[in-house]
Amino acid sequence: MSTTHARIWVGIDAGKGHHWAVAVDADGETVFSTKVINDEAQVLTLIETARERAGEVRWAVDISGRASTLLLALLVAHGQQVVYVPGRTVNRMSGAYRGEGKTDAKDARVIADQARMRRDFAPLDTPPELVTTLRVLTNYRADLIADRVRLINRMRDLLVGICPALERAFDYSAAKGPVVMLTEYQTPAALRRIGAKRLTSWLERRKVRSAAEVAAKAVEAAQSQQIALPGEKRSAKLVCDLAHQLLALDERIKDNDREIRETFRTDERAEIIESMPGMGPILGAEFVAIVGDLSGYKDAGRLASHAGLAPVARDSGRRTGNNHRPKRYNRRLRWLFYMSAQSAMMRPGPSRDYYLKKRAEGLLHTQALLALARRRVDVLWAMLRDKRLFTSAPPVTQAA
Repeated sequence: MSTTHARIWVGIDAGKGHHWAVAVDADGETVFSTKVINDEAQVLTLIETARERAGEVRWAVDISGRASTLLLALLVAHGQQVVYVPGRTVNRMSGAYRGEGKTDAKDARVIADQARMRRDFAPLDTPPELVTTLRVLTNYRADLIADRVRLINRMRDLLVGICPALERAFDYSAAKGPVVMLTEYQTPAALRRIGAKRLTSWLERRKVRSAAEVAAKAVEAAQSQQIALPGEKRSAKLVCDLAHQLLALDERIKDNDREIRETFRTDERAEIIESMPGMGPILGAEFVAIVGDLSGYKDAGRLASHAGLAPVARDSGRRTGNNHRPKRYNRRLRWLFYMSAQSAMMRPGPSRDYYLKKRAEGLLHTQALLALARRRVDVLWAMLRDKRLFTSAPPVTQAA
């Protein structure tokens, strides 16, 4: 017969196909260890098994992403308390346990034991539908942007083998016109045959902006090279295919951006976030997707720490005040604050004044932008806390 415990801690090493669950009691002794397929029926069986073995069950997982979505949803739906144990903690603490081997069962036991001994792990809950939707859309956008960068790099590499001057003539990542031209004309000989005047007409029929300028630069680059390089024909076909893919991908990114904007603006905080200079709907959606409802942050300092904008002390002995850049932070959150600071710095206003002040103090461009980003964290936090739109002048303090 199984012994009933007052409280047990269940650690789960989550995976896409299956999870491994290990339960420990108050003394750290293993209560049960089992493999669980990532399936609703088996997860429910695990929950019932844990409930039968103890009066109170505490759960801990090492992944809070897509792999554990079903698991977390079922645990929360059944009123279970779940905390998040970072994978870095599991990796570091595994060395303190007996044995050098690494298995799912050992990792799950480490997760359960850490949840038993520590009380500072962040609790997990299922995010609202809006936050989940924004996470899906922003993650998909990041994948599309990465695909776009790869396509452009491949296309430029092939163009170097056809006509280096044509590759240098345009910024294919910023201008659509040259990419449209490459869907039909990729070689110097083809560009020389059509000429600048006819190429301009061809581009204008396809609604390319500054068609005459694009045509002139392309023909000028073609005139500088008379020789046909080896493999030119096959490379030209590949460039044509990549140009078509790039144009189609740009349309997908545009549709995705429109959906992100529409979804983000259904949030009651959207107007407040967008009122801050440099925080458009895309960065605003990224912010909401990462931080959720801000309930996981006690103050602006915690948010800045999560974004890697708060220095970490590295003091030892008589060495004090030795601050360094943190190693554990959300790279995406830091990126969006950095980009918003860079955008706001380019326009007249308090952000640019603060940036210029930091440059005058001797800080480099990147350092001044990071200092501005840290300051903007406090401002955005206060705006959301007070539900107040951004104003250039500080709010008037009223007497109590």
